[in-house]
Amino acid sequence: MAAAVGFTAAHCGIALGRVRRITVMPSTTRSLHRIVIVGGGAGGLELATQLGDTLGKRGRAEVTLIERNRTHVWKPKLHEIAAGSMDISDHEVGYLAQSHWHHFKYRVGEMIGLDRERREVLVAPYLDEEGVEVVRARAVPYDTLVIAVGSQSNDFGTPGVREHALRLETAADAQRFHQRMVNACIRAHAQSDPLRPEQLHVAIIGAGATGVELAAELHRTTREVVAYGLDRVDPDKDIQVAVVEAAPRVLPALPERLSRATEQLLKEIGVAVHVNAKVASVSPGAVHLADGRSLPAELIVWAAGVKAPDFLKGIGGLETNRINQLVVTGTLQTTRDEAIFAMGDCAACVWKDVAPERGAREHDGVKIVPPRAQAAHQQAKHLLRQIRRRIDGRPLQEWQYRDFGSLVSLGQFSTVGNMMGGLVGGNLMIEGYFAKLMYLSLYKMHELALHGGVKVALDTLARLIIRRTEPLVKLH
Repeated sequence: MAAAVGFTAAHCGIALGRVRRITVMPSTTRSLHRIVIVGGGAGGLELATQLGDTLGKRGRAEVTLIERNRTHVWKPKLHEIAAGSMDISDHEVGYLAQSHWHHFKYRVGEMIGLDRERREVLVAPYLDEEGVEVVRARAVPYDTLVIAVGSQSNDFGTPGVREHALRLETAADAQRFHQRMVNACIRAHAQSDPLRPEQLHVAIIGAGATGVELAAELHRTTREVVAYGLDRVDPDKDIQVAVVEAAPRVLPALPERLSRATEQLLKEIGVAVHVNAKVASVSPGAVHLADGRSLPAELIVWAAGVKAPDFLKGIGGLETNRINQLVVTGTLQTTRDEAIFAMGDCAACVWKDVAPERGAREHDGVKIVPPRAQAAHQQAKHLLRQIRRRIDGRPLQEWQYRDFGSLVSLGQFSTVGNMMGGLVGGNLMIEGYFAKLMYLSLYKMHELALHGGVKVALDTLARLIIRRTEPLVKLH
Protein backbone atom coordinates (compact mmCIF):
# COMPACT_ATOMS: atom_id res chain seq x y z
CA MET A 1 0.00 0.00 0.00
CA ALA A 2 1.40 3.44 -0.94
CA ALA A 3 0.70 4.80 2.55
CA ALA A 4 3.18 2.29 4.01
CA VAL A 5 6.07 3.59 1.92
CA GLY A 6 8.71 5.62 3.76
CA PHE A 7 7.55 5.10 7.36
CA THR A 8 9.38 7.46 9.73
CA ALA A 9 10.44 6.93 13.32
CA ALA A 10 7.52 9.10 14.41
CA HIS A 11 5.11 6.75 12.67
CA CYS A 12 6.69 3.71 14.31
CA GLY A 13 6.36 5.31 17.74
CA ILE A 14 2.64 5.82 17.19
CA ALA A 15 2.08 2.35 15.78
CA LEU A 16 4.16 0.21 18.18
CA GLY A 17 1.19 -2.02 18.97
CA ARG A 18 0.60 -2.75 15.27
CA VAL A 19 4.14 -3.41 14.03
CA ARG A 20 3.33 -6.96 12.93
CA ARG A 21 0.75 -5.67 10.43
CA ILE A 22 3.17 -3.33 8.63
CA THR A 23 4.27 -4.62 5.25
CA VAL A 24 7.84 -3.64 4.47
CA MET A 25 8.15 -2.64 0.83
CA PRO A 26 11.26 -3.43 -1.21
CA SER A 27 13.95 -0.77 -1.05
CA THR A 28 13.71 -0.18 -4.80
CA THR A 29 10.09 0.94 -4.35
CA ARG A 30 10.97 3.27 -1.47
CA SER A 31 13.64 4.99 -3.60
CA LEU A 32 11.10 6.10 -6.19
CA HIS A 33 10.11 9.75 -6.13
CA ARG A 34 6.50 9.84 -4.89
CA ILE A 35 4.28 12.21 -6.85
CA VAL A 36 0.77 12.64 -5.46
CA ILE A 37 -1.94 14.53 -7.37
CA VAL A 38 -5.11 15.41 -5.51
CA GLY A 39 -8.08 16.01 -7.80
CA GLY A 40 -8.92 14.25 -11.06
CA GLY A 41 -10.46 17.14 -12.98
CA ALA A 42 -9.31 18.27 -16.40
CA GLY A 43 -5.85 19.39 -15.32
CA GLY A 44 -5.25 16.79 -12.61
CA LEU A 45 -6.16 13.79 -14.75
CA GLU A 46 -4.17 15.08 -17.73
CA LEU A 47 -1.11 15.54 -15.52
CA ALA A 48 -1.46 12.11 -13.89
CA THR A 49 -1.83 10.47 -17.31
CA GLN A 50 1.18 12.21 -18.83
CA LEU A 51 3.39 11.63 -15.76
CA GLY A 52 2.35 7.98 -15.72
CA ASP A 53 3.16 7.56 -19.40
CA THR A 54 6.63 9.03 -18.88
CA LEU A 55 8.02 8.80 -15.35
CA GLY A 56 5.73 6.02 -14.13
CA LYS A 57 6.19 3.75 -17.13
CA ARG A 58 9.97 4.13 -16.99
CA GLY A 59 10.16 3.46 -13.27
CA ARG A 60 11.46 6.92 -12.39
CA ALA A 61 8.56 7.88 -10.11
CA GLU A 62 5.51 6.52 -8.37
CA VAL A 63 2.50 8.57 -9.50
CA THR A 64 -0.70 8.49 -7.40
CA LEU A 65 -4.00 10.24 -8.12
CA ILE A 66 -6.41 10.82 -5.22
CA GLU A 67 -9.99 11.52 -6.31
CA ARG A 68 -13.32 11.05 -4.52
CA ASN A 69 -15.28 10.18 -7.69
CA ARG A 70 -15.00 6.94 -9.65
CA THR A 71 -15.34 8.50 -13.11
CA HIS A 72 -14.26 11.73 -14.80
CA VAL A 73 -16.36 14.01 -17.00
CA TRP A 74 -15.01 17.22 -18.53
CA LYS A 75 -16.61 19.95 -16.43
CA PRO A 76 -17.54 22.29 -19.33
CA LYS A 77 -19.80 19.47 -20.56
CA LEU A 78 -21.97 19.38 -17.42
CA HIS A 79 -24.59 21.74 -18.85
CA GLU A 80 -25.13 19.31 -21.75
CA ILE A 81 -25.63 16.42 -19.34
CA ALA A 82 -28.07 18.52 -17.32
CA ALA A 83 -30.04 19.49 -20.40
CA GLY A 84 -30.03 15.92 -21.73
CA SER A 85 -28.22 16.65 -24.98
CA MET A 86 -25.27 14.45 -24.00
CA ASP A 87 -25.28 10.89 -22.65
CA ILE A 88 -22.77 10.77 -19.82
CA SER A 89 -21.97 7.09 -20.43
CA ASP A 90 -20.45 8.01 -23.81
CA HIS A 91 -18.02 10.52 -22.34
CA GLU A 92 -17.05 9.52 -18.81
CA VAL A 93 -13.60 8.12 -18.09
CA GLY A 94 -13.14 5.47 -15.38
CA TYR A 95 -10.23 6.41 -13.13
CA LEU A 96 -9.33 2.81 -12.33
CA ALA A 97 -9.06 1.83 -16.00
CA GLN A 98 -7.23 5.03 -16.91
CA SER A 99 -4.67 4.45 -14.15
CA HIS A 100 -4.11 0.85 -15.29
CA TRP A 101 -3.56 1.86 -18.91
CA HIS A 102 -1.31 4.81 -18.11
CA HIS A 103 0.93 3.55 -15.30
CA PHE A 104 -0.29 5.55 -12.31
CA LYS A 105 -2.16 4.60 -9.14
CA TYR A 106 -5.73 5.68 -8.43
CA ARG A 107 -6.83 5.94 -4.81
CA VAL A 108 -10.48 6.75 -4.15
CA GLY A 109 -11.08 9.26 -1.40
CA GLU A 110 -11.33 12.92 -0.43
CA MET A 111 -8.49 15.02 0.92
CA ILE A 112 -9.34 16.48 4.33
CA GLY A 113 -5.97 17.52 5.70
CA LEU A 114 -2.26 17.93 5.14
CA ASP A 115 0.75 17.11 7.32
CA ARG A 116 3.61 19.09 5.80
CA GLU A 117 6.17 17.96 8.38
CA ARG A 118 5.67 14.29 7.53
CA ARG A 119 4.74 15.08 3.92
CA GLU A 120 1.44 13.25 4.02
CA VAL A 121 -1.98 13.88 2.51
CA LEU A 122 -4.76 12.98 4.94
CA VAL A 123 -7.66 11.22 3.21
CA ALA A 124 -11.14 10.72 4.66
CA PRO A 125 -12.74 7.25 4.80
CA TYR A 126 -14.63 6.39 1.63
CA LEU A 127 -18.25 5.31 2.14
CA ASP A 128 -20.62 3.73 -0.36
CA GLU A 129 -24.17 4.91 -1.14
CA GLU A 130 -25.50 3.12 1.96
CA GLY A 131 -22.93 4.65 4.30
CA VAL A 132 -20.83 1.50 4.61
CA GLU A 133 -17.10 2.11 4.85
CA VAL A 134 -15.23 0.85 1.77
CA VAL A 135 -11.80 2.32 2.53
CA ARG A 136 -10.69 3.51 5.95
CA ALA A 137 -9.11 6.91 6.64
CA ARG A 138 -5.46 6.94 5.66
CA ALA A 139 -2.37 9.05 5.06
CA VAL A 140 -0.67 9.05 1.65
CA PRO A 141 3.03 10.07 1.66
CA TYR A 142 4.51 12.30 -1.01
CA ASP A 143 7.77 13.86 -2.16
CA THR A 144 6.00 16.18 -4.61
CA LEU A 145 2.35 17.12 -4.12
CA VAL A 146 0.06 18.73 -6.72
CA ILE A 147 -3.29 20.03 -5.48
CA ALA A 148 -5.82 20.30 -8.31
CA VAL A 149 -9.19 20.08 -6.55
CA GLY A 150 -10.95 22.64 -8.76
CA SER A 151 -13.65 25.02 -7.63
CA GLN A 152 -17.28 25.14 -6.58
CA SER A 153 -20.04 27.71 -6.75
CA ASN A 154 -20.16 30.44 -4.13
CA ASP A 155 -23.62 31.23 -2.75
CA PHE A 156 -22.29 34.16 -0.65
CA GLY A 157 -24.55 33.02 2.19
CA THR A 158 -27.72 33.84 0.25
CA PRO A 159 -30.71 32.49 2.24
CA GLY A 160 -32.40 29.42 0.80
CA VAL A 161 -29.79 28.58 -1.83
CA ARG A 162 -28.47 25.41 -0.19
CA GLU A 163 -31.97 24.13 0.57
CA HIS A 164 -33.83 24.98 -2.63
CA ALA A 165 -31.36 25.48 -5.50
CA LEU A 166 -29.52 22.90 -7.56
CA ARG A 167 -25.87 23.27 -8.55
CA LEU A 168 -23.83 22.01 -11.49
CA GLU A 169 -20.53 21.11 -9.84
CA THR A 170 -20.39 17.37 -10.54
CA ALA A 171 -21.78 14.86 -13.00
CA ALA A 172 -24.17 13.68 -10.27
CA ASP A 173 -25.51 17.25 -9.96
CA ALA A 174 -26.10 17.40 -13.70
CA GLN A 175 -27.88 14.04 -13.76
CA ARG A 176 -30.04 15.06 -10.81
CA PHE A 177 -31.15 18.22 -12.61
CA HIS A 178 -31.92 16.30 -15.79
CA GLN A 179 -34.08 13.78 -13.96
CA ARG A 180 -36.06 16.55 -12.30
CA MET A 181 -36.49 18.35 -15.60
CA VAL A 182 -37.86 15.26 -17.37
CA ASN A 183 -40.10 14.45 -14.38
CA ALA A 184 -41.44 18.00 -14.43
CA CYS A 185 -42.48 17.63 -18.07
CA ILE A 186 -44.13 14.23 -17.47
CA ARG A 187 -45.94 15.57 -14.39
CA ALA A 188 -47.28 18.57 -16.27
CA HIS A 189 -48.49 16.34 -19.10
CA ALA A 190 -50.29 13.92 -16.76
CA GLN A 191 -52.06 16.37 -14.46
CA SER A 192 -55.62 17.51 -15.12
CA ASP A 193 -55.36 20.74 -13.11
CA PRO A 194 -54.01 23.96 -14.64
CA LEU A 195 -50.29 24.52 -14.31
CA ARG A 196 -49.15 26.35 -11.21
CA PRO A 197 -47.32 29.68 -11.79
CA GLU A 198 -43.90 28.12 -11.20
CA GLN A 199 -44.45 24.89 -13.15
CA LEU A 200 -42.09 24.26 -16.06
CA HIS A 201 -40.24 27.49 -15.27
CA VAL A 202 -36.45 27.30 -14.87
CA ALA A 203 -34.48 30.10 -13.20
CA ILE A 204 -30.70 30.04 -13.64
CA ILE A 205 -28.93 32.35 -11.21
CA GLY A 206 -25.66 33.49 -12.72
CA ALA A 207 -25.15 34.47 -16.36
CA GLY A 208 -21.58 33.30 -16.72
CA ALA A 209 -20.64 30.68 -19.28
CA THR A 210 -22.34 27.82 -17.41
CA GLY A 211 -25.62 29.67 -16.89
CA VAL A 212 -25.82 30.99 -20.44
CA GLU A 213 -24.96 27.66 -22.05
CA LEU A 214 -27.44 25.78 -19.88
CA ALA A 215 -30.23 28.23 -20.77
CA ALA A 216 -29.66 27.79 -24.50
CA GLU A 217 -29.45 23.98 -24.27
CA LEU A 218 -32.62 23.80 -22.16
CA HIS A 219 -34.59 25.83 -24.67
CA ARG A 220 -33.95 23.10 -27.26
CA THR A 221 -33.97 19.92 -25.16
CA THR A 222 -37.19 20.66 -23.27
CA ARG A 223 -38.93 20.94 -26.62
CA GLU A 224 -37.37 17.67 -27.73
CA VAL A 225 -38.65 15.94 -24.57
CA VAL A 226 -42.17 17.29 -25.09
CA ALA A 227 -42.11 16.13 -28.73
CA TYR A 228 -41.91 12.48 -27.57
CA GLY A 229 -45.63 12.19 -26.84
CA LEU A 230 -46.13 14.83 -24.13
CA ASP A 231 -48.60 16.68 -26.33
CA ARG A 232 -50.53 18.29 -23.47
CA VAL A 233 -47.58 20.60 -22.82
CA ASP A 234 -47.20 23.65 -25.07
CA PRO A 235 -43.46 24.40 -25.06
CA ASP A 236 -43.81 27.95 -26.36
CA LYS A 237 -46.46 28.85 -23.81
CA ASP A 238 -45.73 26.65 -20.79
CA ILE A 239 -41.93 26.28 -20.67
CA GLN A 240 -39.94 29.33 -19.65
CA VAL A 241 -36.23 29.70 -19.01
CA ALA A 242 -34.74 32.76 -17.32
CA VAL A 243 -31.19 33.80 -16.42
CA VAL A 244 -30.58 36.16 -13.51
CA GLU A 245 -27.38 38.18 -13.25
CA ALA A 246 -26.35 40.72 -10.61
CA ALA A 247 -23.91 42.44 -13.01
CA PRO A 248 -25.03 44.94 -15.68
CA ARG A 249 -24.63 42.34 -18.47
CA VAL A 250 -24.43 38.62 -19.14
CA LEU A 251 -20.94 37.07 -19.32
CA PRO A 252 -19.54 39.94 -17.22
CA ALA A 253 -16.01 38.49 -17.22
CA LEU A 254 -15.82 38.39 -21.04
CA PRO A 255 -15.49 41.20 -23.61
CA GLU A 256 -18.55 43.44 -23.95
CA ARG A 257 -19.05 42.68 -27.66
CA LEU A 258 -19.31 38.99 -26.86
CA SER A 259 -21.73 39.75 -24.05
CA ARG A 260 -24.03 41.83 -26.29
CA ALA A 261 -24.11 39.18 -29.03
CA THR A 262 -24.90 36.44 -26.50
CA GLU A 263 -27.71 38.40 -24.84
CA GLN A 264 -29.29 39.14 -28.21
CA LEU A 265 -29.22 35.46 -29.18
CA LEU A 266 -30.74 34.42 -25.85
CA LYS A 267 -33.59 36.88 -26.26
CA GLU A 268 -34.21 35.73 -29.84
CA ILE A 269 -34.81 32.13 -28.69
CA GLY A 270 -37.13 33.26 -25.91
CA VAL A 271 -34.86 33.13 -22.84
CA ALA A 272 -35.74 35.86 -20.33
CA VAL A 273 -32.65 37.84 -19.31
CA HIS A 274 -32.59 39.75 -16.02
CA VAL A 275 -29.44 41.83 -15.45
CA ASN A 276 -28.71 44.18 -12.55
CA ALA A 277 -30.82 41.69 -10.59
CA LYS A 278 -29.36 40.79 -7.21
CA VAL A 279 -30.87 37.71 -5.59
CA ALA A 280 -32.02 38.32 -2.01
CA SER A 281 -33.24 34.79 -1.24
CA VAL A 282 -34.51 31.54 -2.74
CA SER A 283 -37.63 29.72 -1.60
CA PRO A 284 -39.46 26.62 -2.88
CA GLY A 285 -40.86 27.70 -6.23
CA ALA A 286 -39.44 31.23 -6.46
CA VAL A 287 -36.36 33.44 -6.69
CA HIS A 288 -36.73 36.68 -4.72
CA LEU A 289 -34.79 39.71 -5.95
CA ALA A 290 -33.46 42.60 -3.90
CA ASP A 291 -35.76 45.05 -5.73
CA GLY A 292 -38.84 43.22 -4.42
CA ARG A 293 -39.66 41.18 -7.53
CA SER A 294 -40.15 37.42 -7.41
CA LEU A 295 -39.55 35.04 -10.30
CA PRO A 296 -41.63 31.84 -10.05
CA ALA A 297 -39.63 28.73 -10.94
CA GLU A 298 -40.02 25.01 -10.40
CA LEU A 299 -36.34 24.35 -11.04
CA ILE A 300 -33.73 26.76 -9.70
CA VAL A 301 -30.04 26.46 -10.55
CA TRP A 302 -27.34 28.39 -8.72
CA ALA A 303 -24.46 29.03 -11.14
CA ALA A 304 -23.11 32.29 -9.69
CA GLY A 305 -19.80 32.89 -7.99
CA VAL A 306 -16.70 30.72 -7.77
CA LYS A 307 -14.54 29.67 -4.86
CA ALA A 308 -12.12 26.89 -4.02
CA PRO A 309 -13.35 24.15 -1.65
CA ASP A 310 -13.68 25.25 1.96
CA PHE A 311 -11.28 22.61 3.32
CA LEU A 312 -8.37 24.41 1.61
CA LYS A 313 -8.70 27.48 3.83
CA GLY A 314 -5.35 27.63 5.60
CA ILE A 315 -4.75 23.90 5.12
CA GLY A 316 -1.38 22.82 6.48
CA GLY A 317 -0.51 26.45 7.15
CA LEU A 318 -0.41 27.23 3.42
CA GLU A 319 -1.30 30.72 2.21
CA THR A 320 -4.84 31.09 0.81
CA ASN A 321 -6.87 34.06 -0.40
CA ARG A 322 -10.40 35.04 0.58
CA ILE A 323 -12.01 32.53 -1.82
CA ASN A 324 -9.88 29.68 -0.43
CA GLN A 325 -7.48 29.49 -3.38
CA LEU A 326 -3.89 28.45 -2.66
CA VAL A 327 -1.56 31.35 -3.42
CA VAL A 328 1.24 30.20 -5.74
CA THR A 329 4.44 31.66 -7.12
CA GLY A 330 5.25 31.96 -10.80
CA THR A 331 6.45 28.33 -10.83
CA LEU A 332 3.03 27.20 -9.47
CA GLN A 333 4.63 26.23 -6.16
CA THR A 334 2.77 27.30 -3.04
CA THR A 335 4.34 30.29 -1.35
CA ARG A 336 5.19 28.43 1.89
CA ASP A 337 6.24 25.00 0.63
CA GLU A 338 8.34 24.28 -2.45
CA ALA A 339 7.28 20.62 -2.47
CA ILE A 340 3.62 21.52 -2.99
CA PHE A 341 2.19 22.81 -6.27
CA ALA A 342 -1.34 24.01 -7.01
CA MET A 343 -3.04 24.25 -10.38
CA GLY A 344 -6.40 24.93 -11.97
CA ASP A 345 -9.30 26.74 -10.31
CA CYS A 346 -7.97 26.17 -6.77
CA ALA A 347 -4.76 28.11 -7.46
CA ALA A 348 -4.39 31.88 -7.22
CA CYS A 349 -1.83 32.54 -9.93
CA VAL A 350 -0.94 36.15 -10.75
CA TRP A 351 -1.78 37.21 -14.29
CA LYS A 352 0.93 39.69 -15.17
CA ASP A 353 0.51 42.62 -17.57
CA VAL A 354 -3.12 41.83 -18.34
CA ALA A 355 -5.37 44.38 -20.05
CA PRO A 356 -8.68 45.15 -18.25
CA GLU A 357 -10.80 43.74 -21.07
CA ARG A 358 -9.17 40.29 -20.88
CA GLY A 359 -11.37 39.12 -18.03
CA ALA A 360 -8.83 38.86 -15.20
CA ARG A 361 -10.41 38.33 -11.79
CA GLU A 362 -9.10 40.40 -8.91
CA HIS A 363 -8.88 38.95 -5.41
CA ASP A 364 -7.20 40.60 -2.45
CA GLY A 365 -6.04 43.35 -4.79
CA VAL A 366 -4.24 40.97 -7.17
CA LYS A 367 -5.32 40.06 -10.71
CA ILE A 368 -5.26 36.29 -11.10
CA VAL A 369 -5.71 33.85 -13.96
CA PRO A 370 -9.44 33.15 -14.47
CA PRO A 371 -10.91 29.68 -13.85
CA ARG A 372 -10.93 28.35 -17.42
CA ALA A 373 -10.29 24.93 -18.89
CA GLN A 374 -7.54 26.32 -21.12
CA ALA A 375 -5.63 27.52 -18.03
CA ALA A 376 -5.75 24.07 -16.40
CA HIS A 377 -4.65 22.46 -19.68
CA GLN A 378 -1.67 24.82 -19.99
CA GLN A 379 -0.69 24.33 -16.35
CA ALA A 380 -0.78 20.52 -16.71
CA LYS A 381 1.60 20.69 -19.68
CA HIS A 382 3.89 23.06 -17.79
CA LEU A 383 3.97 20.96 -14.60
CA LEU A 384 4.78 17.82 -16.60
CA ARG A 385 8.10 19.44 -17.53
CA GLN A 386 8.70 21.10 -14.17
CA ILE A 387 8.23 17.97 -12.08
CA ARG A 388 10.83 16.25 -14.26
CA ARG A 389 13.18 19.16 -13.59
CA ARG A 390 12.46 18.95 -9.86
CA ILE A 391 13.31 15.22 -9.77
CA ASP A 392 16.53 15.91 -11.70
CA GLY A 393 17.48 18.72 -9.30
CA ARG A 394 17.32 21.41 -11.97
CA PRO A 395 15.86 24.91 -11.38
CA LEU A 396 12.18 25.35 -12.22
CA GLN A 397 10.81 27.73 -14.83
CA GLU A 398 7.93 30.16 -14.39
CA TRP A 399 4.58 29.58 -16.05
CA GLN A 400 3.06 32.24 -18.28
CA TYR A 401 -0.66 32.11 -19.07
CA ARG A 402 -1.53 32.52 -22.75
CA ASP A 403 -5.07 33.69 -23.30
CA PHE A 404 -6.42 32.22 -26.53
CA GLY A 405 -9.84 33.78 -26.05
CA SER A 406 -13.22 32.53 -24.89
CA LEU A 407 -15.99 30.52 -26.51
CA VAL A 408 -19.61 30.16 -25.43
CA SER A 409 -21.83 27.50 -26.96
CA LEU A 410 -25.51 28.31 -27.40
CA GLY A 411 -26.37 24.79 -28.49
CA GLN A 412 -27.73 24.33 -31.99
CA PHE A 413 -28.44 28.04 -32.30
CA SER A 414 -24.90 29.38 -32.44
CA THR A 415 -21.49 29.55 -30.84
CA VAL A 416 -19.87 32.89 -30.15
CA GLY A 417 -16.44 33.80 -28.92
CA ASN A 418 -13.28 35.79 -29.34
CA MET A 419 -9.77 34.80 -30.35
CA MET A 420 -6.81 36.53 -28.77
CA GLY A 421 -3.10 36.72 -29.39
CA GLY A 422 -0.58 36.93 -32.18
CA LEU A 423 -2.44 34.48 -34.41
CA VAL A 424 -5.16 37.01 -35.12
CA GLY A 425 -3.27 40.18 -34.23
CA GLY A 426 -5.43 41.16 -31.28
CA ASN A 427 -9.05 40.51 -30.30
CA LEU A 428 -11.15 38.97 -33.08
CA MET A 429 -14.79 38.13 -32.46
CA ILE A 430 -16.00 34.92 -34.07
CA GLU A 431 -19.36 33.18 -34.24
CA GLY A 432 -21.32 30.58 -36.12
CA TYR A 433 -19.93 27.37 -37.61
CA PHE A 434 -16.25 28.33 -37.27
CA ALA A 435 -16.72 29.19 -33.60
CA LYS A 436 -18.53 25.88 -33.07
CA LEU A 437 -15.59 23.96 -34.55
CA MET A 438 -13.21 25.83 -32.27
CA TYR A 439 -15.41 25.00 -29.27
CA LEU A 440 -15.45 21.30 -30.15
CA SER A 441 -11.67 21.34 -30.62
CA LEU A 442 -11.17 22.32 -26.97
CA TYR A 443 -12.80 19.08 -25.85
CA LYS A 444 -10.87 17.07 -28.41
CA MET A 445 -7.61 18.51 -27.05
CA HIS A 446 -8.60 17.24 -23.60
CA GLU A 447 -9.46 13.80 -24.98
CA LEU A 448 -6.18 13.64 -26.90
CA ALA A 449 -4.23 14.40 -23.73
CA LEU A 450 -5.98 11.47 -22.00
CA HIS A 451 -6.25 8.85 -24.74
CA GLY A 452 -4.12 9.64 -27.77
CA GLY A 453 -5.16 10.09 -31.39
CA VAL A 454 -6.23 6.56 -32.34
CA LYS A 455 -8.65 6.03 -29.47
CA VAL A 456 -10.13 9.52 -29.84
CA ALA A 457 -10.74 8.96 -33.56
CA LEU A 458 -12.43 5.59 -32.98
CA ASP A 459 -14.54 6.91 -30.08
CA THR A 460 -15.67 9.91 -32.11
CA LEU A 461 -16.70 7.70 -35.03
CA ALA A 462 -18.57 5.33 -32.72
CA ARG A 463 -20.50 8.22 -31.12
CA LEU A 464 -21.52 9.55 -34.53
CA ILE A 465 -22.87 6.13 -35.56
CA ILE A 466 -24.69 5.43 -32.28
CA ARG A 467 -26.18 8.93 -32.19
CA ARG A 468 -28.16 8.20 -35.36
CA THR A 469 -29.98 5.32 -33.66
CA GLU A 470 -30.95 7.13 -30.46
CA PRO A 471 -33.30 9.98 -29.48
CA LEU A 472 -31.86 13.47 -29.88
CA VAL A 473 -32.23 14.01 -26.16
CA LYS A 474 -31.82 11.71 -23.17
CA LEU A 475 -35.31 10.80 -21.89
CA HIS A 476 -34.46 9.09 -18.61
